[in-house]
Amino acid sequence: MLDIIKILPNTFIPLFVAIDVFLLIPIFISMTAGMPSKRRQAVVRDSILTAIIVSLAFIALGEAIFRILGITGDDFKIGGGLVLLVFAILDLTQQTEERRKPDIKMGVVPIGVPLIVGPAVLTTTLVLVDHYGIIPTIISLTINLFIVWVSLINAERIIKIFGKGGIIGISKVMALLLASIAIMMIRLGVENIIKQNI
Repeated sequence: MLDIIKILPNTFIPLFVAIDVFLLIPIFISMTAGMPSKRRQAVVRDSILTAIIVSLAFIALGEAIFRILGITGDDFKIGGGLVLLVFAILDLTQQTEERRKPDIKMGVVPIGVPLIVGPAVLTTTLVLVDHYGIIPTIISLTINLFIVWVSLINAERIIKIFGKGGIIGISKVMALLLASIAIMMIRLGVENIIKQNI
């Protein structure tokens, strides 16, 4: 149990950065503008439940997919790192709110998937499961989704505290951290492959 607690920061931070709740908040507010409070809370609930189900299903099937395709954990670290790096670069160089804002109506999609649990989060989750184990990853994922739930319920208050510009600024910092995590994943994958072949 002590080992899991020591590992938690290593699994929590990458998922927190990949989810990027600071980008999610203004998108959520714009999509639910004018919606009654009860309906908005129902949307938040459905979105979090969807995010949990999709991410847990992906964790459960990930190992089987690895075996079927003959992919090693190191292969996935490198591939996943490259994908995360692309997401981070797009976040840093484009107007992220417009890029990610969906054209379809409210519901389980698009807030639950792909805004909360999208490719970046799923990739990060599988890499973390391979590197740190399933239990710390699921605990960190649960804590992050709880933070998302609290943030979305209080989205308007958070915007008032930080201002829209402040939220966007924090989101850019998150993107920079995501790029750093992506480089770390690529480096670990390459180092492990080199060690195995020496």
